[in-house]
Amino acid sequence: MNKEACFYLGKIIGKYSFRGELLVKTDSDNITSYINLPNIFIEIENRLVPYFVKRCLVHKSSLLRFKLEEISDEETANELMKKNIYLPLELLPVLKGNKFYYHEVIGFKIIDQKQGVIGDVLKVIDQTAQPLFEVKNKNKIILIPLHDDLMIKLDRANKSILVKLPEGLIDLFN
Repeated sequence: MNKEACFYLGKIIGKYSFRGELLVKTDSDNITSYINLPNIFIEIENRLVPYFVKRCLVHKSSLLRFKLEEISDEETANELMKKNIYLPLELLPVLKGNKFYYHEVIGFKIIDQKQGVIGDVLKVIDQTAQPLFEVKNKNKIILIPLHDDLMIKLDRANKSILVKLPEGLIDLFN
């Protein structure tokens, strides 16, 4: 399985018990939707390696606790610490309306109500307090806050996002 066909579920942040159970911190708001997974993919040396899930439980309401068939001791579990976990894209629930997954809008056109086409989404930056669209506009990069008040309509069919940008925002990047 290649990374492009998958989405990031979370990171292995700890162990639970001496039998090799793993604790995973996810980015999901609804972690219970992942407790019946048949398998997961763990990124090891830039490759996604499949592991079969024996059991998965919610742990302390914010973590998933995995017991994998291939791991039965603490030493083997130690080798997987801080590794990323991925799942196939088809396991993502379908979103409707203006809700979207960050990977889904890459390449979409950002269109402002007044200024027209701003550019194409290169990526979504989510390591900041406010997520941002990184938009390619001719020969420059523009950062646009990803905020419900600015977003008017997500058009999946036409791969565009209609926005109402604050006056002067685009001028900041000239």
